[in-house]
Amino acid sequence: MNTSLDHLPPAKQRELERVVAILFAEFGDATAIATSDWKKAARILKIILYGSYARGGWVDEPHTAKGYQSDFDLLVIVNHEKLTDRAQFWSSAEDRLDRELAITRTLRTPVNFIVHTLGEVNAGLSEGRYFFIDIARDGIALYQSDATDLPEPQPKTPEQALAMAREYFDEWLPSAQGMLETAQFSLKKERFKDAAFLTHQATERFYHCVLLVCTFYTPHVHNLGFLRTQAERIDPRLIDVWPRESRADRARFEKLKEAYVKARYSKHYRISDDELAWLGARVAVLGQVVEIICSEHLAVLARSAAA
Repeated sequence: MNTSLDHLPPAKQRELERVVAILFAEFGDATAIATSDWKKAARILKIILYGSYARGGWVDEPHTAKGYQSDFDLLVIVNHEKLTDRAQFWSSAEDRLDRELAITRTLRTPVNFIVHTLGEVNAGLSEGRYFFIDIARDGIALYQSDATDLPEPQPKTPEQALAMAREYFDEWLPSAQGMLETAQFSLKKERFKDAAFLTHQATERFYHCVLLVCTFYTPHVHNLGFLRTQAERIDPRLIDVWPRESRADRARFEKLKEAYVKARYSKHYRISDDELAWLGARVAVLGQVVEIICSEHLAVLARSAAA
């Protein structure tokens, strides 16, 4: 696997070194008190940079009118399935990365990371899941306990790829559309917290739809910011769904992100009908763009299968 970061500016290379150090430090703290054998043997096997910073073509323009900035996308490979539990082993790392970006400013680039076992990654490659194939092809190893390469991918036949993509599309798009309709009904009934949660769920499902149809993979997370960045890697049209120019626009999206937990459990969560109407309109646009992207991708797969 490629290990060179020479295509990145020195400042980005230093940032990635710090990110890797943070992941190791927080993972070490999370596994420090170990009584079971599997936890005593807890190891990070590989940390792989993927996405725009691995391929080239990243965007780093947070201060422009559009305000878009590519994230560092990382795959962390661990040696036991229990170590993929984000709440137990990785929440402190997420918090620290966010803190060093937003508060201490020791990081300038947002960081997203997913965690899988080597078995899960190998299975993704053997099943021909595009997401893992792209990582194996373009990824850059920032750390690896040994130099063993990932196994050769086994791409799906065109017919298999088309069948799987259609199955995901037929399941997830109507599910997301139905959730948005239910959110709008709750808004009309002035059940604002319910409407916020349901709008979050519609957004999440639209992102799952485009990720699954186009890559055969979606991370098992509810963080809309994370899902948004993963989806925007697929097609730049998704970037324009969410205005980022003003603080108010960004704040409304943050309120939507918070709705997964706070709209259900916090008595302090507040969201107005105007905010919900704006969010609902943006999610409706998201659904339209997702449908277009998925339909185009299905058409390409259909032509390949026919050929």
